[in-house]
Amino acid sequence: MKVRTALFTLLATSGLATPPLVLAGAAAPQSVTVTYDHPEHFTETREEKALAPTRASNDYLATLKAYIEKRGAKMLQPGQQLDVVVTDIDRAGSFEPWHGGAMREVRIIKDIYPPRINLHFKLLDADGKVIREGDRKLRDPGFLTSNTAPTSTDSLRYEKQLIDRWLRKGPDQL
Repeated sequence: MKVRTALFTLLATSGLATPPLVLAGAAAPQSVTVTYDHPEHFTETREEKALAPTRASNDYLATLKAYIEKRGAKMLQPGQQLDVVVTDIDRAGSFEPWHGGAMREVRIIKDIYPPRINLHFKLLDADGKVIREGDRKLRDPGFLTSNTAPTSTDSLRYEKQLIDRWLRKGPDQL
C-alpha cells in the first residue's frame, strides 16, 4: 500500500496523475446534423422488404448518419453548421430472387445496380445565415472501378464513397 501511495504522490506532483478537465453539461456543438425524410419510403427499404424480407433492416441508416456527421464536420469552417436531410437511398447492388434458394436474399453487386443517395442540404455560417442550400442526387455509375479497395468488407463502402466525393468539393462547392 505504501508503494501505491508513494507512486501516486510522485505522479500527482509531476502532473501526470491529473485527471482530464471535464465540464459538467458542456457538450461540443453539433456542426453537422443528418435526418432521414421518411426512410420507410426509401428505395432501399422498399426493395429489401419486397425481395429480401428476412434481411430487411434499417440498421445501415445509423451507420451512414454517423459517417456523414463525422466526415462533414472535418470540412466545415469554425462556427459553420451543415444540415443534411436524406430523401432517398438505394444502396449498391440488388437482390435477384430468380436465383432461388439461399441466393434469393443475397445482395448481388453489379455495375447495373449503382448506389444512389438523394439529399437536401443547408450550409449556415456562425450567425445562422444560409451560405448555400440545395438538393443533390449523388450517383456513381462507375462505382465498381472507383477508388474503393476491392477487398474492403464495409457493406456501405460505395455509399460512403458517394458522400466523400460530395464533401470533398468543400463548403463553397457543395
